[in-house]
Amino acid sequence: MSDLKYKRVVLKVSGEALAGDKGFGINPPVIKKMADEIRDVYNQGIQIAIVVGGGNMWRGEAGAEMGMERAQADYIGMLSTIMNGLALQDNLESAGVPTRLQTSIEMRQIAEPYIRRKAVRHLEKGRIVIFAGGTGNPYFSTDTTAVLRAAEIDADAILMAKNGVDGIYSDDPKTNPDAVKYNKLTQMDILNKGLHVMDSTASSLSMDNNIPLVVFNLNKPGNIKKVVEGQNIGTVVEGK
Repeated sequence: MSDLKYKRVVLKVSGEALAGDKGFGINPPVIKKMADEIRDVYNQGIQIAIVVGGGNMWRGEAGAEMGMERAQADYIGMLSTIMNGLALQDNLESAGVPTRLQTSIEMRQIAEPYIRRKAVRHLEKGRIVIFAGGTGNPYFSTDTTAVLRAAEIDADAILMAKNGVDGIYSDDPKTNPDAVKYNKLTQMDILNKGLHVMDSTASSLSMDNNIPLVVFNLNKPGNIKKVVEGQNIGTVVEGK
């Protein structure tokens, strides 16, 4: 435990990461593997909170194509994150990890409502806490949720697990082979360079609260453990 760089973290997992190569829905081998990776980090004594996205179930573009009101489409997205949260909770507990699922939209039959002090207490008691339902408000992304929850629980860092991307680049490395990878950036660099790591609301909130961010490839086994140990992988964003 003393050799670890971070002791309490918020792990941001995109919905797309749960879909794997399928591109939609939840891929059972992928989510099981993810749960095993998280368990290995948990067993080192790290306090872990998880914010899960919902892009594998629903994306705002679908609502726009249907002519749906933005707020309504966002609420569907929030429900998608709750479905993902339930699936992740079940896989983690099957891996032997105690968890609590908290939602911003109350669903008392299946999860606790989000209460900051209760979430912190769960972490102190050695439980992984999964935050689902976004912020509970439309017009805010799960990236913003991750930063908000990290500030509220006084996390040491946000670990942004990307699906197949090993850090922050000057451009999309999947379409531009000349894109340059950054090893270290400041919060202001993100905004000034127009790097789309998180939406601008999340970036500003992260900068205002001086919360370090580590962007790394989730698909490479052992990467979550390497990040909390402080190994030089991905891109570290810290300082204003």
